[in-house]
Amino acid sequence: MSPLFRRARPEGDRLVTLVRKPGCHLCDDAQVVVEKVCADLGVPWESKDITEDRGLYDRYWEQIPVVLVDGRQHTFWRVNEDRLRAALSD
Repeated sequence: MSPLFRRARPEGDRLVTLVRKPGCHLCDDAQVVVEKVCADLGVPWESKDITEDRGLYDRYWEQIPVVLVDGRQHTFWRVNEDRLRAALSD
């Protein structure tokens, strides 16, 4: 796992990261889904701005929005609520 996303977390805790950029309507749509699913399941989430991080930009520019679950890429472009919920319920 990249040190960029490595965190000290208690075992079993999950973290969703939304990689996005300002003014992106797909990113706004993705955030609505991430917020809803994470709120329902009590999972913390964070947003990272791809324009402020060269590493994220180089890796994900053509895929944003990108959703990472525990630092691993889960999906990009469109976020499926049921699929995200299932990934976080494992």
